[in-house]
Amino acid sequence: MKKKVTAVSKWDTDIERISKEYEIEQYQDIIKAIIMTESKKDNVDIMQSSESRYGSTGNIKSEEESLEAGIAFLAETIELGESEHVDLWTSVQAYNFGLNYIYYVSERGQNTSIELAEKYSKEVLAPNLGNEELTMYTYRMPHAIFYNGGHLYKNGGNFFYADLVRGYVKVLNWFS
Repeated sequence: MKKKVTAVSKWDTDIERISKEYEIEQYQDIIKAIIMTESKKDNVDIMQSSESRYGSTGNIKSEEESLEAGIAFLAETIELGESEHVDLWTSVQAYNFGLNYIYYVSERGQNTSIELAEKYSKEVLAPNLGNEELTMYTYRMPHAIFYNGGHLYKNGGNFFYADLVRGYVKVLNWFS
């Protein structure tokens, strides 16, 4: 885990600069935690932000562009979350699910939870993205295995996303 923390620190200067530009510098640990959650080996789209910027995957051409697009989208989720009076973790979950999740949570108590995120994944996101049969796939992460045997809905995002990011924030704080 220390390796991941050290690896993400190479973007500290860019994260600080871009987060200040979007007025979310107080969320730099969340940005780093999103990178830790999203980065895939040998992929320049370290924040998996191509979909939020271009509407499809594979269009980000550099780590800098990924940071710019990802931080801009996170700023958008936080701003909308504040205007809809939802908790910060709803905005973080919306980074994975899209902005409509913020409205969904706003109408259902203003705080995200795994149960609410799962319901959105199952009833809204997966069907809207073509999984009307609600096909699930194996997701072998410890928290998922304990929660539901280790499954997510195809085309339904990751309803554990906010908890994954929150866990990485704790790791970052532990190593700082």
